[in-house]
Amino acid sequence: MKDFRVHVAISFVALAMLLAAVLLDAGTSRGQSKSASKPVVREPGLKRVLKSSNEPASPAKRNALLSTELNWTFGGKPQRGWYIYKPLISRLLNTKNDVASDGFASALARWQKKSGLLPSGLLDEQTLYAMIAAWQNARLKDRSPARPDQLLTAPIPDFYDPTRAEELRQVERETYAAYKRMVSAAIANKSLGLARGAKDQLATGQKYLKIISAYRSPEYQEKLRRESPNSGSAGLAVNSPHFTGRALDLYVGGEPVDTRNSNRAVQVETRVYQWLVLNADRFGFRPYCYEPWHWEYVGGK
Repeated sequence: MKDFRVHVAISFVALAMLLAAVLLDAGTSRGQSKSASKPVVREPGLKRVLKSSNEPASPAKRNALLSTELNWTFGGKPQRGWYIYKPLISRLLNTKNDVASDGFASALARWQKKSGLLPSGLLDEQTLYAMIAAWQNARLKDRSPARPDQLLTAPIPDFYDPTRAEELRQVERETYAAYKRMVSAAIANKSLGLARGAKDQLATGQKYLKIISAYRSPEYQEKLRRESPNSGSAGLAVNSPHFTGRALDLYVGGEPVDTRNSNRAVQVETRVYQWLVLNADRFGFRPYCYEPWHWEYVGGK
């Protein structure tokens, strides 16, 4: 009987060892242990990010992805990422840091806190819309059409298209004077490399900062809308600021007024556009964020 009990005990130990081996093998199946697995972090509109630890992605890393992959809309048009708005965002945050840096995230968190948002340091959809609201609120409020006595006809050398008709070269008087002051300052900035003509004028062959479009009557605006039915409110507004004569489309590079992302991405990288972002406000001009070429005169400080 004693030998039988010993035999049973040995069999039980062997069975336990076999069971432990099976469980261990199941935990390390497909050649990867649990400790070596990499969790997948999923965020709306972003690629899957594989990380080597269980810590969430930092705001800096998430901002790098959001800058090109955040899905949102503007003026009824789908948008992807906010990289095109980086110069305006950096100006708003008063930072020169790269979007993928901790410094950018810190500057963003300070602006979020000041704006009544959660200071996450993450430029998500809510924060982006808050920024757009700030830019839009700084634009012209009164869009009443200009009276004839408020307009002047600017000379051909100020225009991108030297064949532009006289009735399409009208500009509100104060706006034109501010524009000329701004151009003079830009010419004086040697880093922009603008060719100078006579009396602080842009040279004839210089395209940058030339006026593409200024005053447009409601009738002419409606004609443009009929010719471009897919432009939407983001491209050709029904109640356009051009009615006032205080909105100027300026050449900043690329195709003059092409709203494709590929074209706008080229425009926002030019030295002239980035100079305008930093300096146009000194002369009373505010940007329309969606169109890098569009600037509105709201008055001097």
